[in-house]
Amino acid sequence: MWIRWLFLLSLCLLGASPAQAGKIILKVFHAGSLAVPFAAIEKAFEARYPYIDVRRESSGSVKAIRKVTDLGKSCDVIASADYSLIPAMMFPKYADHVYLFARNELVLCYTSLSAGAEEITPYNWFEILARPGVKWGFSNPNMDPCGYRTLIMIALAEEFYQKPLWSELLTPYFSFGYQKNEERILLRVPARLSPRGRKVYLRSKAVELLGLLESGALDYAVEYLSVAKQHGLSYVKLPPEINLGSFNHQSLYQKVAIILGTGRKIFGKAIVYGIAALKVASHPREAKLFESFVLSPEGQKILKSHHHLPLIPPRRIDASL
Repeated sequence: MWIRWLFLLSLCLLGASPAQAGKIILKVFHAGSLAVPFAAIEKAFEARYPYIDVRRESSGSVKAIRKVTDLGKSCDVIASADYSLIPAMMFPKYADHVYLFARNELVLCYTSLSAGAEEITPYNWFEILARPGVKWGFSNPNMDPCGYRTLIMIALAEEFYQKPLWSELLTPYFSFGYQKNEERILLRVPARLSPRGRKVYLRSKAVELLGLLESGALDYAVEYLSVAKQHGLSYVKLPPEINLGSFNHQSLYQKVAIILGTGRKIFGKAIVYGIAALKVASHPREAKLFESFVLSPEGQKILKSHHHLPLIPPRRIDASL
């Protein structure tokens, strides 16, 4: 009897329950905007494979990848809000493929507490953001794709609305570089980024702005459409020419390029998520099972139920191509 109690005590000290003893721990690092659907996917996956215990970590996609490549943290599966980060940062050492599996678009979120909420439209949102006293935010472009997509969106919006949006919304608060010629707009992000004043807020991942928004400390936040719907927020649906959600406007999006603080150059493109079972996975078989589950009809159904548009069929890119 005393041996059994010693065993149970050791499990408690290790932070595991008796039911978890002997399970394979599968580590999944994923974009913050995937937290809600991946929580549901985790539950369904573990029901199918009860010997696997999925442990998820949510962060900005760049940060998620750098946990593996820079910090050497153990991880089995990566899911990024920008599929192209996986080839750029993980091929060929850490991953040999990526699956493109879901789409999204940018929106401007707000609540009934937001200044100008009763009058904001897809054609005056930038005027409201520029008003004195109106506070808005987006995620750090060096850590989170939603952040650099926000900058690309504002550069595209300047062209679309024919208004000096960059100088009005960003120049007073950040030291971003902005160069424009007839063919392209080039944006530069400093390695260390901190807004001046208390009008524009920056967080490491976009979903971290939601608490500020819902409390009324923030009036507006740039988020993904899926996040807005998951949290029941009001939002401005931006025109497809600027929301990065339309494959039909891919050539327009590509006119904007951004150089991040690391020196990495990224071109504007439609928002597509990527997932990869890693070459360095501690549990490669189980990693592939999770990857396959996300890509399966059941996984696609869960994604769709949480307002992510599945890419059907998923598209695979290999490191050798």
